[in-house]
Amino acid sequence: MGPAVLFFLVLAAASLLPSTAQPWRYPHYPNNTTNLSTVWTNNGKFSFYNSSAVRPILQGLSPEQDPELPGFAFVAGFICALTPTCDMSLFAIFIVHVYAGILERFYPVQVVWCANRASPVGENATLELTTDGNLVLRDADGSHVWSSNTSGQSVAGMLITKIGNLVLFDHKNATVWQSFDHPTDTLVLGQSLQEGTRLIASTSATNMTQNQLYITVLPHGLCAYAESAPPQPYYCSPSVPNNKKGNVTFVNGSLVRSDFSDISQLRPAKSTQYMRLDSDGHMRLYEYEWSMEKWTVEYDILQIDDCAYPTVCGEYGICTQGQCACPLQNYSCSSYFKPVDERKPNLGCTPITPISCQEIQHHSLLTLTDISYFDKSHDIVNLSEEDCKQACLKNCSCRAVMYSYDRLGPGRCTWMTKVFSLQAIQPVGNLSSSTYLKVQLNPSISASSSNKKKVMVGATLGAITALALLVIVVIFYLQRRNKYEDKDEEFDFNRLPGKLTRFSLETLRACTEGFNKKLGEGGFGSVFEGKLDEQRVAVKRLEGARQGKKEFLAEVETIGSIEHINLVSLVGFCAEKLERLLVYEYMSRGSLDRWIYYRHNNPSLDWCTRCRIILDIAKGLCYLHEECKRKIVHLDIKPQNILLDDNFNAKVADFGLCKLINRDQSKVVTVMRGTPGYLAPEWLTSQITEKVDVYSFGVVVMEIVSGRKNIDHSRPEEEVQLINVRREKAQNDQLVDLIDKHSDDMVSHQKEVIQMMKLAIWCLQNDSIQRPSMSVVIKVLEGSMSVETIDANSVMPVQHYASTCSVPPQASVLSGPR
Repeated sequence: MGPAVLFFLVLAAASLLPSTAQPWRYPHYPNNTTNLSTVWTNNGKFSFYNSSAVRPILQGLSPEQDPELPGFAFVAGFICALTPTCDMSLFAIFIVHVYAGILERFYPVQVVWCANRASPVGENATLELTTDGNLVLRDADGSHVWSSNTSGQSVAGMLITKIGNLVLFDHKNATVWQSFDHPTDTLVLGQSLQEGTRLIASTSATNMTQNQLYITVLPHGLCAYAESAPPQPYYCSPSVPNNKKGNVTFVNGSLVRSDFSDISQLRPAKSTQYMRLDSDGHMRLYEYEWSMEKWTVEYDILQIDDCAYPTVCGEYGICTQGQCACPLQNYSCSSYFKPVDERKPNLGCTPITPISCQEIQHHSLLTLTDISYFDKSHDIVNLSEEDCKQACLKNCSCRAVMYSYDRLGPGRCTWMTKVFSLQAIQPVGNLSSSTYLKVQLNPSISASSSNKKKVMVGATLGAITALALLVIVVIFYLQRRNKYEDKDEEFDFNRLPGKLTRFSLETLRACTEGFNKKLGEGGFGSVFEGKLDEQRVAVKRLEGARQGKKEFLAEVETIGSIEHINLVSLVGFCAEKLERLLVYEYMSRGSLDRWIYYRHNNPSLDWCTRCRIILDIAKGLCYLHEECKRKIVHLDIKPQNILLDDNFNAKVADFGLCKLINRDQSKVVTVMRGTPGYLAPEWLTSQITEKVDVYSFGVVVMEIVSGRKNIDHSRPEEEVQLINVRREKAQNDQLVDLIDKHSDDMVSHQKEVIQMMKLAIWCLQNDSIQRPSMSVVIKVLEGSMSVETIDANSVMPVQHYASTCSVPPQASVLSGPR
């Protein structure tokens, strides 16, 4: 059965385009097709659908005509290219919501294909189906922009199918040309990506021009690349047997390997979905949530580490656990790179001195240890590290090399002709990896042979002097180290406050079975599970005494002198020579991040449990700030430092960065410490109060109620930072969009959750004076403070929910405790 019978076409001349004042209905003529020599002009009034301005031309079947369709239709036409004045347009296919035959104006329009993504056209541009069967897009001045290149191929008409395929067909109803064969960055349900065809990501969510990331189908599987010479793969799926053509088709929420001989036979899905290669390189599945009236991300198809994407930190940027920084020479303060934008480290870095092939003699390699690279497809095996480096220095097209090796096997040298994002790694066993970036040194001034001799003599004397100094430094270092160890041994830990037990290293080694059961790791060490006299404990082992001595003493002195139900208890410690260990009570549910980020297959927390956790955190901080002899500012409040017991009672942990403040001090000056994403604005001045903890508390509350990280690079560019999204949603009265949709219970408590968000907003004020104290936060949470007593940008009180929380959720899979 041909497409002219299965599908239909509706034409609308530009002069008949709908008014923006009233909703309008397309007339439907199922038996009609287009005629050749038809022209549509990009002028007249726009039709507005939510925030999109369009001029429709063709509409596919609507749910009114086909009950199987899930409330939407595909439309082809001109759409505003998002310029400020909307004076430029794209010829595109987009999804619109249809109700009772009417194109709904209050739902967003989603573009799924575009003919002229790199060349928008202006007012009075024309789209013509010519007499010889060519579909041509011309700008207002008559200049050629795009065409289907189907002249002389017996084209009889054009239609758009109900699964979103724009088709030119001949007199026998056979397909001559179809948009499905020329995808842009998106696949719709039923669409196949042919072997050798590319999906190319757009520059951004508001700019459809192509960027340098693309996905294609190869005989051995689906591969994603960053464009360079040669292209650099950052993802490849395993090969699939018994597949001749190598096509993949978007079916039922996933990509499958298949060969559909006639894609027009595919039936539309019951839900509204599309799959898009986003500007950050993630291949995301989007589905329309009718209850929220928005497109939501279901999951990421590629499923690779955030730092493994080529542009996560821009060119030359180094990604470390989602944070971006520029390369710095090992053991040196010298910098050869600078950020593209100081305020946006994810945009990457640029060489301070550009590489010049005319001055190849002044090239050098910047050494970066424990740094890896996503592309390992151009490895050269059995090449020594020095040969690998020298080969790069001799070839100007080489911009960097990575040398990885297994101490038990051969080394691998990887070349890079273009450097995208790098990734910090932790060495594992015998495996190691170093990256060498090519840099341009300042050219030396030529000198006479006599000057060269002076330089050589000077260098020799300098080397001798340096060697002598080195010997002196080593001797001095050894003396200081011995003195340091002796001083540590002489320190009277018995004078520490509290009733802490001092354990021997052997005791803790035995109770942790040789430090084998690791529960997690932090900035200063790892945490292991242990058992002391049938009591389960968590043992934190600091990595190196000198590095963590201050943090060790701070934690012992702080926790050893205080006791509160919402603070993790310190059982004891160990200090033997260079070993420093802390023994805490065991928290069976682990850290809070394991329960709110959905990365450990844990069930979602109900609203009642989340409220109780928030109240517990507030009480712990209030005790530190207001009930101790000296104020204790934690300085590192984040979900990883909030631990949960069997009943999901929360306790604040990890006091290694805390700061003590006298009651008569309004502010203290200290160096910046803490975790990016949770730092209050006043850290830029280094003058802080306990209100920095209040700000961090506000961030944590937003994470708890929204079920996501504050900084999440797996999301679209405009949604990476939760606090920025929160600011925009609050201004537009759309805070409901941020509620954690994984939990039906959260959605059913929508009003209360929004109130909790408003409390978080109060805590997130840029001016620390405007933030509430933790005691005020507790009053709001417990309902003892009314609306009238609060004046903080229309913040409303949160009712007392803690008393209603009695039954904790039952976990099917427990996270690792700490």
